[in-house]
Amino acid sequence: MQFLDGYDLLSDGLIALRLTEKHPGDGELLPFYYYDIFVPSNELAGKISIRIGDNAHSYHNGHIGYEIDAAHRGRHYALRACKLVLPVAKAHGMRRLYLTCGISNAASRKTIERLGACLVEITDIPENCFFWRPEIEKHCIYHLAL
Repeated sequence: MQFLDGYDLLSDGLIALRLTEKHPGDGELLPFYYYDIFVPSNELAGKISIRIGDNAHSYHNGHIGYEIDAAHRGRHYALRACKLVLPVAKAHGMRRLYLTCGISNAASRKTIERLGACLVEITDIPENCFFWRPEIEKHCIYHLAL
C-alpha cells in the first residue's frame, strides 16, 4: 500500500485533523493514517485513525478508530472527524468500511449511526483476533457504504 499525499491536514471549518503518523501495518494491523483532532480553540481534543484495506481482523477491529478527550465529548467532534477521513478511504479505492464499538459504548454507537452506518451484528470477538482478551464485551459491527 502506498500512502497518498494531500491528506496531512483535513478540516471542515470547525475542527482540523493534523496527520501525526502514516503506519505501514504489520500483518495484524492494517496500514493507517493517524491524526490529532483540534477544536476551534486550537486545543487537542482527541485522535482518529483510518485503516486502509482489509485483513482477517478488519471486520472486528473496524476501519476507523477514534477517541475524544473527556473535556470535549458531547460536541460531535468524533462524527465530524469520521466524515473528514472518509475521502482518504475513497482515495485508496475503498468502497465500504466496517466500524465497531463495544456494546456498552452508547456514545460511539450514536456516532456511527449518525454517520449513516448500518448495524450488521452484535457479536463476540473471536479468540484469534489480535485485540481479544477474556473479559472483552460483545462488539457492534457496522457497515458503511462509501
